[in-house]
Amino acid sequence: MKAMKLNPAFKDYLWGGTKLRDEYGKKCDFDKVAESWELSCHKDGNSVIADGEFAGMTLAAYVEQEGKGVLGTDCAKFENFPILIKLIDAKDNLSVQVHPDNEYALRVEGEYGKTEMWYIVDCEPGASLLYGFTHEISKEEFKERIENNTLLEVTNRVEVHPGDMFFIDARTLHAIGSGILIAEIQQNSNTTYRVYDYGRVGADGKTRPLHIEKALDVTRLTPPIRPVGAQGSPEQKEGYTSTLLASCEYFTVHELEVAEKAALCADETSFQSLLVLDGSLTLEMGGETMPIGKGESVFIPAGAGDYLLTGKAKLLVTRV
Repeated sequence: MKAMKLNPAFKDYLWGGTKLRDEYGKKCDFDKVAESWELSCHKDGNSVIADGEFAGMTLAAYVEQEGKGVLGTDCAKFENFPILIKLIDAKDNLSVQVHPDNEYALRVEGEYGKTEMWYIVDCEPGASLLYGFTHEISKEEFKERIENNTLLEVTNRVEVHPGDMFFIDARTLHAIGSGILIAEIQQNSNTTYRVYDYGRVGADGKTRPLHIEKALDVTRLTPPIRPVGAQGSPEQKEGYTSTLLASCEYFTVHELEVAEKAALCADETSFQSLLVLDGSLTLEMGGETMPIGKGESVFIPAGAGDYLLTGKAKLLVTRV
């Protein structure tokens, strides 16, 4: 089994910018490139294998053809591909929104809920995001503030900086603010309940729909239940530094800062996803080499074995 470079699916949501094309080399003809779905088997946007034996095949088709063994033993508990990884360029504010948990989403939407994490790749000075509430409020107050456009008075606004990490449990109210570029690792779900959208209109000239009743059903009306920041401390390894950003039942994510080299292994327990955020690397595996540049994404099947990264780069390594 070999490492495979992936081409992402793209989304041109109205709040998007052009950084993913201009600074991260994404080949996309959209005027706005809001999101690139770097690792995805979701029906709303599939990653495609870029080269090699399976070139042109969607990642979902590859998994179906080769079998769930390529995902690893830790993925056996999941009926579907477990995660989705995106780069998000928020030139403008995203809507204030919430995602349901598994129980509600499976019952109402027919797919899993969404717990996610955000890694701030880049941002403009003073950029901020919304993360839960400043204090606990009642369901009645939540509904009333949505109706009279005062919701932002009780949301928890946090200024962000490159390298910050936020863990967004399902049912947490949140919104990415303008001027932020984020790497998002999430459950494999596209269910979002929009609560507030600044009165914007879509391409059809109509205000975008809100999902108030569902949001009232699922939103946790409290301050965030998790602190901001990585779950682990930087650990110096031979040729690189590794920091555990987040670990939960759905994903484990490390930030690697490679100064010279990083000797790693994809064992039988899980596939690995590499997403290069800055710099460039050469991946060596099984006597073959693969260059990986800024913004590129690589899928390594479970059980592929030892591999070596050489160069100087910052990347996210995700596994289940």
